[in-house]
Amino acid sequence: MTRVADIRAAVIGTGFIGTVHVEALRRIGVQVRGVLGSSAERGAARATQLGVAKAYPSFEALLADPEVDVVHVTSPNNLHVAQAGAVLAAGKHVVCEKPLAMTAAESATLVEAAARSGRVNAVNFNIRFYPLNQHLREEVAAGALGDVRFVTGHYFQDWLLHDTDWNWRLEPDKGGSLRAVGDIGSHWLDLTTFITGQPVVAVMADLATFVGARQEPRGPVETFATERAKDTVTRPMSTEDVATILLRFANGARGSLAVSQISAGRKNSLRYEIDGSEAAAAWDSERPEELWIGHRDRPNELLLRNPALMGPAGKAAAALPGGHVEGFGDTFGALFRAIYADIAAGRPAVRPPYATFADGHDEMLVNDAIAESARLARWVDVAREPAAAPVPSSARPALEGASR
Repeated sequence: MTRVADIRAAVIGTGFIGTVHVEALRRIGVQVRGVLGSSAERGAARATQLGVAKAYPSFEALLADPEVDVVHVTSPNNLHVAQAGAVLAAGKHVVCEKPLAMTAAESATLVEAAARSGRVNAVNFNIRFYPLNQHLREEVAAGALGDVRFVTGHYFQDWLLHDTDWNWRLEPDKGGSLRAVGDIGSHWLDLTTFITGQPVVAVMADLATFVGARQEPRGPVETFATERAKDTVTRPMSTEDVATILLRFANGARGSLAVSQISAGRKNSLRYEIDGSEAAAAWDSERPEELWIGHRDRPNELLLRNPALMGPAGKAAAALPGGHVEGFGDTFGALFRAIYADIAAGRPAVRPPYATFADGHDEMLVNDAIAESARLARWVDVAREPAAAPVPSSARPALEGASR
């Protein structure tokens, strides 16, 4: 088996999330060979800032580098399919940011390409890898909550509150027709599906755009930037600021999700509550060290993240002892440790704990149903056909036992 320290990676994208990938890879001992920026000049400048030896002048130069085993795709959404597909065709493993594609039709092609290649393929749903989320998945599977009945929550941010806030995700040709749902709602949907083992089978969605026009700066803008540009051009908005979604799960459970990128004071608040027939559990990403466990006939519990008190999956995701806070950046390290264990073995595991391209495609199917539901103002079933839409490994047992 190859040692992780001998695996060499390159990262496409040098913005906020690309930088997080570079830093997390270094922390787990992976060699970062180089980065590819949106331009040769930007790539070179960011490589110097990050202390990376090489900035590739082009995507083709990155693909041709024989010393790159894995490529991390953190470019805008509209580039994911072409770039991830080319990486697989070049015989390299690939880790792609979410959403996997602009539509489910596109993501289906990546699932097929990944299956043909035999290479490790992963989508960066990192929130799975907060240790308490890994722990709760095992607890739910073991029946600690009883039958899952009701799944509720939200994902709120405020970084697009003002009409002067701008990012490429606001442009449908780059970010897709679903913005808040595709960008952050997809994390909540993947996470709750992962924890409960229950795929979403039908949705009823309402989308709203409150900031009808925004001021686009004429120069480049970093994600989450707060500076307000003086030289701007007015752009009409067509993608949603907020979404409210009712959900039906494969086992008959019901749910609701609220998504917003204009909620003042909420910097990155993902919350869920899972109510079962025996107990309930709740978690908040802004308090990631705490898992609330609710009971009817005895006192409620608050489990603080502690490897000594969690199951095997929670322990594997934790890098620090109890009382030493782990946060957003640490989830990338835990996720990449799981991915790179498979890369070291030379092939994907049968049921990996990380999201594969099949998982990313399944999330695209849910997103397509959400968009269709909002358009038609009615319930829409998720069009999940086995021949064209492989079921994600994390949800397969639930689907096998479900009746519609």
